Amino acid sequence: MIEVDADRAGQRIDNFLLYLLKGVPKSMIYRLLRTGQVRVNKGRIKPVYKIQAGDMVRIPPVRIAQKGDVIDPGKAVLERIDKNIIFEDSGLIVLNKPAGLAVHGGSGISFGVIEAIRKLKTECKNLELVHRLDKGTSGCLLVAKKRSALRHLHSAMRSGEIKKCYQALCKGKWRGGSQLVDAPLRKNVVSSGERIVRVSADGKEAMSRFTPKQRFKMATLMEVELFTGRTHQIRVHAEHCGHPLAGDEKYGDKLFNQQMREFGLKRMFLHAWQLKFPWDDSMLEATAPLDGSLTTILKKLA
Repeated sequence: MIEVDADRAGQRIDNFLLYLLKGVPKSMIYRLLRTGQVRVNKGRIKPVYKIQAGDMVRIPPVRIAQKGDVIDPGKAVLERIDKNIIFEDSGLIVLNKPAGLAVHGGSGISFGVIEAIRKLKTECKNLELVHRLDKGTSGCLLVAKKRSALRHLHSAMRSGEIKKCYQALCKGKWRGGSQLVDAPLRKNVVSSGERIVRVSADGKEAMSRFTPKQRFKMATLMEVELFTGRTHQIRVHAEHCGHPLAGDEKYGDKLFNQQMREFGLKRMFLHAWQLKFPWDDSMLEATAPLDGSLTTILKKLA
């Protein structure tokens, strides 16, 4: 039985368990909740339940990471993470996340950004992801160093005070100027277990603004501002507009992807280049420039 302290109050029970049971797969966490094996104050709760100070949480015996399977990101990964920190103070880390690195371990991935940062910053006991980026997406990622910072940023996110801008290379020449894409999205799981997101009238609200920044013969560099944060939102909205992302193996165009590989593109061209958010009584602007591999592609296309 675990008593919730004041610093954890307001956190969702699923995130509390993910923090507490490091090394346990996310799927198992949700199975424990779904089957009622986790109880709060002797009652069943849903994953969205927000724990309160003084809550008594009962967790059944589960296998967590043992000494023999300690997650070790390795020196090279830790050095890469450290080098890519673009802002840090007592409550927050802003990281320029490298493409190809998941934000957290699980589902066959032994470690991610959060595990690496926890090993790098052992003096910080409450490191938590503020939001997520796809494994193939690079750019600005917020990591809270304490619960108060996490609550503040989550509140800012819910109220629309955080501005997220991406850079994306899209297939074809974009006609016209800036366009607001208002197309609801619905998540589906196919028979193989793969998660696919589609535009659907009965989906959740999703809004993105696409603005062309540089036009090439076969592609357009776009700036994309997100007004909602749905899974795969930019990728699906781009495909919906007839301009799928370069290197997107799930929603992209196979022929276009092959052409981009011939230019040297080895990843999806999607980069979270700027975040603006309230911090310390002002607006903090964090910018992560495109990495050399992506700027090289643009030079070749010009």
